[in-house]
Amino acid sequence: MRIGVIGAGAVGGTIAALLDRHGHQVEVTARGAHLAAIRSGGLRLSGAWGSHVAHVEAHERLQHPCQLVFICTKAQDAAAAIRTNSRVVDGTPTVVVQNGLGGVDEASGLLPGSDCVGGLALYAASYLSPGEVSVTTAGRVYVGAGAGEPPSSAIVAADVLGEVMPATATANFIGCQWTKLIVNQVNAMPAITGLSAQETLRDPILVRIITASMREAVRIGFASGVRYGSLQGLNHAMLRAFVAAPPALRRQLPALMGRRMGAVPNPGSTLQSVRRGQRTEIDFLNGAVVEAAQRIGWDAPVNAALVALVHEVERDGAFLSREAVAERMPRA
Repeated sequence: MRIGVIGAGAVGGTIAALLDRHGHQVEVTARGAHLAAIRSGGLRLSGAWGSHVAHVEAHERLQHPCQLVFICTKAQDAAAAIRTNSRVVDGTPTVVVQNGLGGVDEASGLLPGSDCVGGLALYAASYLSPGEVSVTTAGRVYVGAGAGEPPSSAIVAADVLGEVMPATATANFIGCQWTKLIVNQVNAMPAITGLSAQETLRDPILVRIITASMREAVRIGFASGVRYGSLQGLNHAMLRAFVAAPPALRRQLPALMGRRMGAVPNPGSTLQSVRRGQRTEIDFLNGAVVEAAQRIGWDAPVNAALVALVHEVERDGAFLSREAVAERMPRA
């Protein structure tokens, strides 16, 4: 199958390399040094799913019609990337593999001829250097759209991905997006402190803040009428119990998430962007929680504070100590 991958970073590069290893004809988009490295030496994959050098066709924009397209850019870059590639992509089944909540709707509006579905990547991958990505923690990809059963295009895309990694076509994709948004609550703190996700989740001060941001996000989802999907060990009933539990028990959930990440330090996608001097997708992670709260007339002070701190690190280039982070958090 001829497959296009728009955005061959950590997540997209992993998908592209694994599809190439399986024998698919893969074309990717990239820019700058990353594009040059892929063209000269291939896209190098290492980590949990083995090693492979994918000699894929690479350009700044897709050059050839495909049978299936994966959009794997950061959320803030997706609209521009879709517009750049729309001439080739529109009319092709498209999977938006992205954090946040609005990616599928945005893609559908920009690609009216395409059947657009969403993908939630629960594996952790790092962009190590131009042309090189590594899977630090294996995980499943969930594909779907809307609140009902998965459409046929999601089933087909999940079958293709399932040839190379764990993948499932899921019902209640919107609920799964919200659950992934809760999982992604671990992303802000590494970007603020420069620590790995595991280190922040073991730190007694930082884990309290992460727990508070998770609880705030879960409550806003419930108040918005969300039925949380089941993924990565979380489900609707567990998150209901998490909200109601006393503080000491609530902290067990993020601690468990940290243990499931394994021993390889996981920087999280937001810290990776900070280290590369790029704009992060924090507005589509904790910022999505703030926006959801505003839509129902609520506040999300912890998530708003984390968004502000990430933007401060983006602007100033200096990580904060755990004590400084604690001082900047809203008081209960």
